[in-house]
Amino acid sequence: MTEIKALFDRIYTAWADNDADAFAEVYREDATVTMPGVFHQGKAAVHAHMKAGFAGPLRGSRGIDEPQDTRIIGNTAIVVSKAGILMAGETEVPAERERRATWVLSKEDGQWLVAAYSNTPA
Repeated sequence: MTEIKALFDRIYTAWADNDADAFAEVYREDATVTMPGVFHQGKAAVHAHMKAGFAGPLRGSRGIDEPQDTRIIGNTAIVVSKAGILMAGETEVPAERERRATWVLSKEDGQWLVAAYSNTPA
């Protein structure tokens, strides 16, 4: 579980730094991201989405993710979390932006990577 926490720490440090390169680095080449109205396929698409977000509406924001359930099955981990985005200046995620997220992680060469991410309104 410590390695998975370290992965989330890397993701959200990259987010706080508005660093799309570091953010996408922990995604598999064939990763998928689905959110209401959004589907990204591949690490390059994740990178492009976050780069645009960090240059615009997500500048100064922070991602929040609190794991609620973590299961490790061989080299796969499934993490269900309470998530949201704190926009610049916010201290709490407004209820309308609270999410439940599901992460599918894959351990490759001793490192956890994001294989799939999906979220839905809480």
